[in-house]
Amino acid sequence: MEETPQDFLLDTCLLAGKIMMESGAEMYRVEDTMSRIAEAGSDSKGISFVTPTGIFMALQGGTTVKMEQIPTRTIDLEKVSKVNDLSREFTMKQISLGQFYTKLRTLDKEVIFFPVWLQIVAAAVVSGTLMMIFGGVWKDLLTTCIIGAIGFSIFYYGTEFFKVKFLAEFLAAFTVGMLAVLSISIGWGVSLDKMIIGGVMPLVPGVPITNAVRDLLAGHLLSGMARGTEALITAGTIGIGIAVVFRFFG
Repeated sequence: MEETPQDFLLDTCLLAGKIMMESGAEMYRVEDTMSRIAEAGSDSKGISFVTPTGIFMALQGGTTVKMEQIPTRTIDLEKVSKVNDLSREFTMKQISLGQFYTKLRTLDKEVIFFPVWLQIVAAAVVSGTLMMIFGGVWKDLLTTCIIGAIGFSIFYYGTEFFKVKFLAEFLAAFTVGMLAVLSISIGWGVSLDKMIIGGVMPLVPGVPITNAVRDLLAGHLLSGMARGTEALITAGTIGIGIAVVFRFFG
């Protein structure tokens, strides 16, 4: 069956929503963007239902409802910003619907993440600086940076290797705790708790927790609770990894 202009518009709305959801955007932002695209591309109002694992979209008065699955979710706010920029260009009639869809397809295939080595360096800097902010001492700075970098590396590659969700966070936190205990035992560190706090900071799900609160405040109770639960489980997994170290090696 030949695709109608209405179907093509729905496909464009769903693609924009999918990219935003996979990149960590808030639910209300996704729904607002999709609605604006639908209104700009037709005389009908867009009706959408967004969940963390799928998006439903239709046009008011239409007979077609389309769905897009969200298999993975990560944090890539640059992609969210680019989708917003493209949607503004479309609503202001600066690009056509076909051009908009083509650019979204290109954006969906792009990998805008920073190089792995730069992410690891950033994790090291975050670990060391936050350790100092929480009252650490200068002697622990370099050791904490190294521990944070190793912990983030295990998390990054563990996420790629393991299929069980939250296992990478547990192993990374466990490694951070073990390295901190080992550093104290050989005299490379002074404050165990501050080193662990700094080392696990790159693993903490700060953006998901923030988005969950923003969704709840915007009235999206289902998505807010789902995202909040996922973030709390991640935080709990990190805590369990550290608790295991204290229980058997502390």
